[in-house]
Amino acid sequence: MGTNDFVTLFFLVAAVLIFLQLRSVLGRRTGNEKPPYEPYNARDMAKGPGSDPADKVVTISRRNEDGTADEDRYAAVDSFAKPDTEINRSLRAFVDADPAFDPKEFVKGARMAYEMIVMAFAEGDRATLKGLLSREVYEGFDRAIADRESRGETVKSTFVGIDKIDIVQAEVRDAEAMIKLKIVSQMISATYDKSGTMIDGSAEEVAEINDIWTFARDVRSRDPNWKLVATES
Repeated sequence: MGTNDFVTLFFLVAAVLIFLQLRSVLGRRTGNEKPPYEPYNARDMAKGPGSDPADKVVTISRRNEDGTADEDRYAAVDSFAKPDTEINRSLRAFVDADPAFDPKEFVKGARMAYEMIVMAFAEGDRATLKGLLSREVYEGFDRAIADRESRGETVKSTFVGIDKIDIVQAEVRDAEAMIKLKIVSQMISATYDKSGTMIDGSAEEVAEINDIWTFARDVRSRDPNWKLVATES
């Protein structure tokens, strides 16, 4: 074999070795590879035919502060009050002012507050009342308790339960949300004078109590608690 043939064979072997090394490093094409990423083309494709607002074919629902979409933000209200009724429209206004408002949860909380308030009043528990009543209502309750105490009278009550509680009115005035409730409850209550003689009520008979109570809260406040702002019998 001549020198030229030897050199040619050497370069041929070297080329084969280099090809095999590149193949092991880069791999083989299988037909499933992703096309090369071209940033400018990708940006243009993202714009696509819908880049003009007039060409949009997919509408993304606007999300509200609580994460709900416009079409389902009133779901809790619609399940509580029949749509297209005055109460439903009023409660929807509450959701507009406070997206976290849920009428079912409100009524549940009102039930608890009602029992706490009537029992605190019977026991003369001013500390509990102060946290649940507006200043004006608290002052009225405080005067009634003080009058009772001045006569040496005591009240013994047993809360039986709430038969019915309905929202009869709801409105948002400026930033104040107000809900009026009709509450029908049952209690056993008796009032005793300072000598221990019962002077009012009954120690055994269950009496039906009908109340109209109004709760309110400032929707701008971070305090989620409602307070009793008015009472009617």
